[in-house]
Amino acid sequence: MQSTKKITRAMELIAASQIVRAQGRIASASAYMRGMSEVLAEVLADSPASAGRLMGVPDSPGSVLVLAVVADRGLCGGYNSNVLRTAERLVQAGRSAGVDHRLMTVGRKAVSYLRFRGYEVERSFSGFSDRPSFADAAEVSAALSAPFMAGDVDQVMVVSTRFLSAGVQVVETRQVLPLPYPAPEAEEAEEMKRGGYTELEPEASEMLVELVDRYLEAAVFGALLEAAASEHTARQRAMAAATENAEELIKTLTRVMNRARQDSITTEIMEIVGGAEALRASAAGDDL
Repeated sequence: MQSTKKITRAMELIAASQIVRAQGRIASASAYMRGMSEVLAEVLADSPASAGRLMGVPDSPGSVLVLAVVADRGLCGGYNSNVLRTAERLVQAGRSAGVDHRLMTVGRKAVSYLRFRGYEVERSFSGFSDRPSFADAAEVSAALSAPFMAGDVDQVMVVSTRFLSAGVQVVETRQVLPLPYPAPEAEEAEEMKRGGYTELEPEASEMLVELVDRYLEAAVFGALLEAAASEHTARQRAMAAATENAEELIKTLTRVMNRARQDSITTEIMEIVGGAEALRASAAGDDL
């Protein structure tokens, strides 16, 4: 049990150190995401009619692609199960309404969970859940955009854990395709900052097609980074709880062991005293 406590304590410290690094990566990537949103708002301002099916929320999608983002490893409390249950409910609700749902996953834990429950996983990605790179995000986003651009799916949803702070992480379902329209306040801020005339080359319609891939890569990368930070936070909490439980178990077992040892010592003393009394009584009988 002492060795188990040392292992869980070490894992807790490692996870805690990874949280700070993951938060820094989220902050760094957010600047790129803001820049992409500004470019998108500028293109739409130039040619709102060029968006077509690339932007907005489909009224009645016939096919939906769902990406569930979890961890490659366990020992992180309910982090994996919370995301997977949300994705499962999303698919069940959609299929009950007659909408076809396809599944892709990030993280080894998702594949075993979904396949055990009879869901077909179209494609899975693994090996980078705790520290994703932009190349990993580009690979995932390419797999998401291909069926959408081909017209095979009408909507792409991502189910992952949003990292709000070190103390708050929530499971979130968000649409990444079609692209979301920029928030009104973001458009106003961009208009005030831009202030003048902007000429686009190539045309807005062509640029928007290119922006789909770039924006999707940034959105997926942001989701992977927040999921990684949430994974480390969940593992740190789980290992801290495991360490505390190990300490309590060590105290309990030590108390039980000490009591058993004391009982054994007392029994031995009683046997020795009883033997000595028997010898004394036997010697007294011989003297008589």
